[in-house]
Amino acid sequence: MSKAKGKQAEKGKGSPSASTPSITLADISLLLDEHRAALLIRVSDIYPGQHTLHYHRQRIHSLEANATEVEQRLQQLEDAYSALKGDNETLKTKVADLEGRSRRQHFRIIGLPESIEGPCPSAFFSQLLVDTLGTEILASPPELDRAHRSLAPKPAPGGRPRPVIPRFHRFQIKDLVIREARRQGELNYKGHKIRLYDDYSPDLLKQRAEYRSPMAELYKRGYKPAFLFPAKLRITLPNGDRTWLMSAPEAVKFVQDLNIAP
Repeated sequence: MSKAKGKQAEKGKGSPSASTPSITLADISLLLDEHRAALLIRVSDIYPGQHTLHYHRQRIHSLEANATEVEQRLQQLEDAYSALKGDNETLKTKVADLEGRSRRQHFRIIGLPESIEGPCPSAFFSQLLVDTLGTEILASPPELDRAHRSLAPKPAPGGRPRPVIPRFHRFQIKDLVIREARRQGELNYKGHKIRLYDDYSPDLLKQRAEYRSPMAELYKRGYKPAFLFPAKLRITLPNGDRTWLMSAPEAVKFVQDLNIAP
Protein backbone atom coordinates (compact mmCIF):
# COMPACT_ATOMS: atom_id res chain seq x y z
CA MET A 1 0.00 0.00 0.00
CA SER A 2 2.83 2.38 0.79
CA LYS A 3 4.42 1.95 -2.64
CA ALA A 4 1.16 2.74 -4.42
CA LYS A 5 0.61 5.90 -2.42
CA GLY A 6 4.15 7.02 -3.23
CA LYS A 7 3.61 6.65 -6.98
CA GLN A 8 0.39 8.64 -6.79
CA ALA A 9 2.20 11.40 -4.90
CA GLU A 10 4.92 11.61 -7.59
CA LYS A 11 2.25 11.85 -10.34
CA GLY A 12 0.59 14.69 -8.48
CA LYS A 13 3.85 16.66 -8.31
CA GLY A 14 4.40 16.45 -12.16
CA SER A 15 0.88 17.60 -13.18
CA PRO A 16 0.73 21.16 -14.76
CA SER A 17 -2.54 22.00 -13.07
CA ALA A 18 -0.95 21.64 -9.73
CA SER A 19 1.83 24.23 -10.28
CA THR A 20 0.91 26.46 -13.39
CA PRO A 21 -2.05 28.91 -13.29
CA SER A 22 -4.66 28.47 -16.11
CA ILE A 23 -4.94 31.18 -18.97
CA THR A 24 -8.46 32.21 -19.91
CA LEU A 25 -9.93 33.92 -23.03
CA ALA A 26 -10.30 37.07 -20.99
CA ASP A 27 -6.57 37.10 -20.37
CA ILE A 28 -5.86 36.73 -24.12
CA SER A 29 -8.30 39.50 -24.98
CA LEU A 30 -6.65 41.76 -22.42
CA LEU A 31 -3.23 41.09 -23.93
CA LEU A 32 -4.51 41.88 -27.42
CA ASP A 33 -6.00 45.14 -26.19
CA GLU A 34 -2.67 46.09 -24.64
CA HIS A 35 -0.81 45.36 -27.88
CA ARG A 36 -3.38 47.30 -29.89
CA ALA A 37 -3.03 50.31 -27.62
CA ALA A 38 0.76 50.14 -27.86
CA LEU A 39 0.54 49.98 -31.67
CA LEU A 40 -1.74 53.02 -31.79
CA ILE A 41 0.71 54.91 -29.62
CA ARG A 42 3.53 54.07 -32.03
CA VAL A 43 1.43 55.17 -35.02
CA SER A 44 0.49 58.43 -33.33
CA ASP A 45 4.16 59.09 -32.65
CA ILE A 46 5.00 58.65 -36.34
CA TYR A 47 1.88 60.38 -37.77
CA PRO A 48 0.53 62.83 -35.18
CA GLY A 49 -3.20 63.32 -35.39
CA GLN A 50 -3.71 60.62 -38.06
CA HIS A 51 -4.80 57.47 -36.31
CA THR A 52 -6.94 55.64 -38.81
CA LEU A 53 -7.12 54.71 -42.48
CA HIS A 54 -10.50 56.43 -42.58
CA TYR A 55 -8.80 59.76 -41.96
CA HIS A 56 -6.49 59.22 -44.94
CA ARG A 57 -9.42 58.34 -47.17
CA GLN A 58 -11.21 61.52 -46.15
CA ARG A 59 -8.12 63.57 -46.93
CA ILE A 60 -7.76 61.94 -50.36
CA HIS A 61 -11.43 62.59 -51.18
CA SER A 62 -11.01 66.21 -50.09
CA LEU A 63 -7.92 66.66 -52.27
CA GLU A 64 -9.69 65.09 -55.24
CA ALA A 65 -12.62 67.46 -54.79
CA ASN A 66 -10.25 70.44 -54.62
CA ALA A 67 -8.40 69.27 -57.73
CA THR A 68 -11.68 68.91 -59.62
CA GLU A 69 -12.71 72.42 -58.61
CA VAL A 70 -9.34 73.83 -59.71
CA GLU A 71 -9.63 72.08 -63.08
CA GLN A 72 -13.10 73.53 -63.58
CA ARG A 73 -11.88 77.02 -62.77
CA LEU A 74 -8.91 76.64 -65.10
CA GLN A 75 -11.22 75.54 -67.89
CA GLN A 76 -13.42 78.57 -67.25
CA LEU A 77 -10.36 80.83 -67.37
CA GLU A 78 -9.18 79.24 -70.63
CA ASP A 79 -12.61 79.73 -72.16
CA ALA A 80 -12.66 83.36 -71.04
CA TYR A 81 -9.14 83.89 -72.39
CA SER A 82 -10.10 82.44 -75.76
CA ALA A 83 -13.14 84.70 -75.94
CA LEU A 84 -11.12 87.78 -74.95
CA LYS A 85 -8.39 86.89 -77.45
CA GLY A 86 -10.94 86.66 -80.23
CA ASP A 87 -12.51 89.99 -79.22
CA ASN A 88 -9.07 91.60 -79.05
CA GLU A 89 -8.18 90.43 -82.57
CA THR A 90 -11.50 91.73 -83.87
CA LEU A 91 -10.99 95.11 -82.20
CA LYS A 92 -7.42 95.35 -83.50
CA THR A 93 -8.65 94.70 -87.02
CA LYS A 94 -11.36 97.34 -86.68
CA VAL A 95 -8.97 99.92 -85.22
CA ALA A 96 -6.44 99.27 -88.01
CA ASP A 97 -9.21 99.65 -90.58
CA LEU A 98 -10.42 102.91 -89.02
CA GLU A 99 -6.89 104.30 -88.86
CA GLY A 100 -6.24 103.33 -92.45
CA ARG A 101 -9.45 104.96 -93.65
CA SER A 102 -8.72 108.13 -91.67
CA ARG A 103 -5.40 108.40 -93.56
CA ARG A 104 -6.80 107.81 -97.05
CA GLN A 105 -6.98 111.54 -97.78
CA HIS A 106 -3.42 112.07 -96.54
CA PHE A 107 -0.20 111.84 -98.50
CA ARG A 108 3.46 112.44 -97.74
CA ILE A 109 5.98 114.70 -99.42
CA ILE A 110 9.58 113.62 -98.93
CA GLY A 111 12.61 115.83 -99.57
CA LEU A 112 11.45 119.38 -98.83
CA PRO A 113 13.74 121.45 -96.58
CA GLU A 114 12.51 122.38 -93.14
CA SER A 115 10.46 125.60 -92.81
CA ILE A 116 10.24 126.13 -96.59
CA GLU A 117 6.46 126.25 -96.25
CA GLY A 118 6.42 129.47 -94.24
CA PRO A 119 3.50 130.52 -92.01
CA CYS A 120 0.71 129.15 -94.30
CA PRO A 121 1.60 125.51 -95.05
CA SER A 122 -1.79 124.54 -96.53
CA ALA A 123 -1.68 127.29 -99.17
CA PHE A 124 2.01 126.69 -99.85
CA PHE A 125 1.70 122.95 -100.49
CA SER A 126 -1.46 123.38 -102.51
CA GLN A 127 0.39 125.72 -104.92
CA LEU A 128 3.44 123.42 -104.84
CA LEU A 129 1.36 120.59 -106.32
CA VAL A 130 0.28 122.78 -109.25
CA ASP A 131 3.85 123.98 -109.86
CA THR A 132 5.22 120.43 -109.68
CA LEU A 133 2.61 118.36 -111.55
CA GLY A 134 1.55 121.07 -114.02
CA THR A 135 -1.69 122.84 -114.79
CA GLU A 136 -2.70 120.08 -117.21
CA ILE A 137 -3.11 117.83 -114.17
CA LEU A 138 -4.34 120.43 -111.67
CA ALA A 139 -6.02 123.42 -113.26
CA SER A 140 -6.12 125.20 -109.88
CA PRO A 141 -4.59 124.69 -106.45
CA PRO A 142 -6.45 121.81 -104.75
CA GLU A 143 -8.20 122.39 -101.44
CA LEU A 144 -6.23 121.08 -98.47
CA ASP A 145 -7.82 120.75 -95.04
CA ARG A 146 -4.44 121.05 -93.34
CA ALA A 147 -0.75 120.32 -93.77
CA HIS A 148 2.01 119.74 -91.23
CA ARG A 149 5.36 118.09 -90.73
CA SER A 150 5.53 114.65 -89.14
CA LEU A 151 5.61 114.66 -85.34
CA ALA A 152 9.26 113.62 -85.09
CA PRO A 153 11.62 116.11 -83.39
CA LYS A 154 12.87 118.90 -85.65
CA PRO A 155 16.25 117.86 -87.08
CA ALA A 156 19.48 119.75 -86.49
CA PRO A 157 20.71 122.06 -89.29
CA GLY A 158 21.84 119.89 -92.19
CA GLY A 159 19.84 116.90 -90.97
CA ARG A 160 17.29 114.97 -92.95
CA PRO A 161 14.05 117.00 -93.17
CA ARG A 162 10.84 115.60 -91.79
CA PRO A 163 8.13 114.46 -94.21
CA VAL A 164 5.22 116.79 -94.90
CA ILE A 165 1.72 115.34 -94.41
CA PRO A 166 -1.03 117.31 -96.19
CA ARG A 167 -4.69 116.25 -96.13
CA PHE A 168 -6.84 116.70 -99.21
CA HIS A 169 -10.41 117.82 -98.81
CA ARG A 170 -11.48 115.41 -101.57
CA PHE A 171 -10.11 111.91 -101.87
CA GLN A 172 -10.57 111.86 -105.66
CA ILE A 173 -8.05 114.70 -106.07
CA LYS A 174 -5.59 113.00 -103.76
CA ASP A 175 -5.92 109.78 -105.78
CA LEU A 176 -5.26 111.73 -109.00
CA VAL A 177 -2.15 113.40 -107.53
CA ILE A 178 -0.69 110.10 -106.27
CA ARG A 179 -1.26 108.34 -109.61
CA GLU A 180 0.42 111.16 -111.51
CA ALA A 181 3.30 111.30 -109.04
CA ARG A 182 3.88 107.56 -109.56
CA ARG A 183 3.79 107.98 -113.31
CA GLN A 184 6.32 110.82 -113.31
CA GLY A 185 8.56 109.24 -110.67
CA GLU A 186 10.93 111.67 -108.98
CA LEU A 187 9.65 115.24 -109.04
CA ASN A 188 11.53 118.53 -108.76
CA TYR A 189 10.57 121.67 -106.90
CA LYS A 190 12.99 124.61 -107.15
CA GLY A 191 16.00 122.34 -107.26
CA HIS A 192 14.76 119.98 -104.55
CA LYS A 193 14.06 116.38 -105.56
CA ILE A 194 10.84 115.28 -103.92
CA ARG A 195 8.61 112.22 -103.89
CA LEU A 196 4.93 111.78 -103.08
CA TYR A 197 3.60 108.72 -101.27
CA ASP A 198 0.39 107.52 -99.67
CA ASP A 199 0.31 107.98 -95.90
CA TYR A 200 -0.08 104.55 -94.33
CA SER A 201 -0.05 103.48 -90.69
CA PRO A 202 3.08 101.69 -89.38
CA ASP A 203 1.20 98.38 -89.10
CA LEU A 204 0.00 98.62 -92.68
CA LEU A 205 3.48 99.52 -93.92
CA LYS A 206 4.77 96.41 -92.17
CA GLN A 207 2.16 94.24 -93.90
CA ARG A 208 3.01 95.74 -97.29
CA ALA A 209 6.74 95.25 -96.73
CA GLU A 210 6.13 91.49 -96.55
CA TYR A 211 5.21 91.57 -100.26
CA ARG A 212 8.57 93.04 -101.29
CA SER A 213 10.32 89.78 -102.21
CA PRO A 214 7.48 88.14 -104.22
CA MET A 215 6.77 91.43 -106.00
CA ALA A 216 10.40 91.70 -107.12
CA GLU A 217 10.21 88.18 -108.54
CA LEU A 218 6.93 88.97 -110.31
CA TYR A 219 8.43 92.06 -111.95
CA LYS A 220 11.37 89.96 -113.18
CA ARG A 221 8.95 87.53 -114.83
CA GLY A 222 7.05 90.27 -116.63
CA TYR A 223 3.95 90.24 -114.45
CA LYS A 224 2.29 93.46 -113.39
CA PRO A 225 1.60 93.42 -109.64
CA ALA A 226 -0.30 96.32 -108.12
CA PHE A 227 -1.09 97.05 -104.48
CA LEU A 228 -4.70 97.53 -103.47
CA PHE A 229 -5.80 99.00 -100.17
CA PRO A 230 -5.10 97.95 -97.52
CA ALA A 231 -2.58 95.17 -98.31
CA LYS A 232 -3.83 93.12 -101.25
CA LEU A 233 -2.00 92.33 -104.45
CA ARG A 234 -3.56 92.37 -107.90
CA ILE A 235 -1.55 90.56 -110.56
CA THR A 236 -2.09 90.97 -114.27
CA LEU A 237 -1.09 87.74 -116.01
CA PRO A 238 0.67 87.64 -119.40
CA ASN A 239 -2.60 86.64 -121.08
CA GLY A 240 -4.35 89.68 -119.61
CA ASP A 241 -6.24 87.86 -116.89
CA ARG A 242 -6.10 89.13 -113.32
CA THR A 243 -5.76 87.38 -110.00
CA TRP A 244 -5.93 88.73 -106.46
CA LEU A 245 -3.73 87.66 -103.56
CA MET A 246 -5.05 88.57 -100.12
CA SER A 247 -1.88 88.04 -98.05
CA ALA A 248 1.90 87.90 -98.35
CA PRO A 249 2.01 84.09 -97.80
CA GLU A 250 -0.34 83.69 -100.77
CA ALA A 251 1.99 85.83 -102.88
CA VAL A 252 5.00 83.73 -101.82
CA LYS A 253 3.15 80.52 -102.74
CA PHE A 254 2.13 82.02 -106.07
CA VAL A 255 5.79 82.68 -106.92
CA GLN A 256 6.83 79.21 -105.73
CA ASP A 257 4.24 77.64 -108.01
CA LEU A 258 5.64 79.66 -110.90
CA ASN A 259 9.10 78.24 -110.18
CA ILE A 260 7.73 74.69 -110.16
CA ALA A 261 5.67 75.06 -113.33
CA PRO A 262 7.48 73.95 -116.54
